[in-house]
Amino acid sequence: MGYVARVPGTLYVVATPIGNLGDITLRAIETLRRVDRVLAEDTRRTLALLSHLGIQGKPVDRLDAHASPEVVARSAYRLDAGESLALVTDAGTPVVSDPGTALVRAAAERGVRVVPIPGASAVLAAVCASGLVAGPFRFVGFLPRSGPTRREALELVTTTPEAVVLFESPERTAETLRGLAEIAPARRAAVARELTKMHEEILRGTLAELAADEREWLGEVTIVLGEGSAERGAPVIDDAEIERRIDDGLAKNRRARDIAEELALVLGVSKKDVYRRVVQRRELSRGAAPK
Repeated sequence: MGYVARVPGTLYVVATPIGNLGDITLRAIETLRRVDRVLAEDTRRTLALLSHLGIQGKPVDRLDAHASPEVVARSAYRLDAGESLALVTDAGTPVVSDPGTALVRAAAERGVRVVPIPGASAVLAAVCASGLVAGPFRFVGFLPRSGPTRREALELVTTTPEAVVLFESPERTAETLRGLAEIAPARRAAVARELTKMHEEILRGTLAELAADEREWLGEVTIVLGEGSAERGAPVIDDAEIERRIDDGLAKNRRARDIAEELALVLGVSKKDVYRRVVQRRELSRGAAPK
């Protein structure tokens, strides 16, 4: 009997709904039914999706962002052995700011066929609904959480001329909007949250306006910045107008800190510098008051 070469399996990169389960594609359902095994970011969420689709008894293994090289190698070995695997994440498309890159790379290096099964995308949904993107755009995923790299990322995002799309957690959305507004307060933007879900909401305005919204951000958040060219045409506020706004705030008995924070967002400068100026104006007005 002659030697029979083993035919490697296939890795399917399957997009799943980002919220509304009705967005699953027919091709994705058929793929999930046909494969030998599913690799999931969260096995509980994927088992719930499979149950909703009427797919029972399918082996589901965990492969998340913390998967060790050994876990990746085990899945690659299954592909070498001829198994067909479906890679999914909790929502949306794997590898796009989600786990899976290491396995896709390992499969490609082994000559395993990698088949994308496209579907719902928070990036494209936000771009389409924002009304801010008419040409090229840059997708940056999640920004660094803290430190100098975060500040550098904020500056990169706000200075790029193309439209920009980024993801953010609800806990850091307010902080990110403030950071972006400090650099480019007049740049147009949109915040899309809970896309395709019951409480879907899209807010539009300048970064300064969005940053001033003191709401508690909930759900999955995607931020879209319009083209940077709009920022270059923003009107400049001269010293006389700055002083007028400060005096107006002081006349309304507003706190110096609140006046400074609002003006810093509009001017795109340090709040500390503006606060010092507000205090000087307040002291000057007190000294000039009638005796």
